[in-house]
This record gives sequence, structure tokens and C-alpha cells, in this order.
Amino acid sequence: MSETPEVRPPVVTPVRVIIGLCLVAPFVAMLWVGSYAKTDPAFAGIPFFYWYQMLWVLISTALTMTAYKLWQRDQRARGAHASSASPASEKGGEVK
Repeated sequence: MSETPEVRPPVVTPVRVIIGLCLVAPFVAMLWVGSYAKTDPAFAGIPFFYWYQMLWVLISTALTMTAYKLWQRDQRARGAHASSASPASEKGGEVK
């Protein structure tokens, strides 16, 4: 009889919630046009409408990078946890 790996449902953790917020924040900020559809305050002669959107390009990059790094750390932690809990690691063998 072959052993099939146990399939667990996805787990919602605080780290994954933070990842989701990092990825959703730029969409909310850009879709809420009423919050930045104005000309003042101008920055170096550039109306607020334009420099606010360009600022979000940088913020979005930082948030996406943060979400990616958190996701990598979460996957490594889940992989280490799964390999230490698997029967194959206890026997030193491979599950087929």
C-alpha cells in the first residue's frame, strides 16, 4: 500500500495577513481616486495628483518586496516544520 502525503488546508497566520495587506494596500490607495484628485499641495511645481501616484510606485515596490521576503520566510518555516514532522525524516528514508 502506498502512502500519500497528507494534504492540509491553507493556514491563515498573522504573517500571511500582513503579506495580504502589503499586496492590497497599493490597489486601495490607487482606486480611491477621491483621496488624491486635487492639485494642492504641489511638490516642486508638480500637482499632488501626479506626485502622489509616482510616490505609490516606490511604496508599491517596497511593499511587494516585503511581501515576497515574508512569503519566502514563511515557506522555509513551513518546509522545515513539515520535514521535521514527516515519517521519512525519522527513518532517514524517502517517502515514495
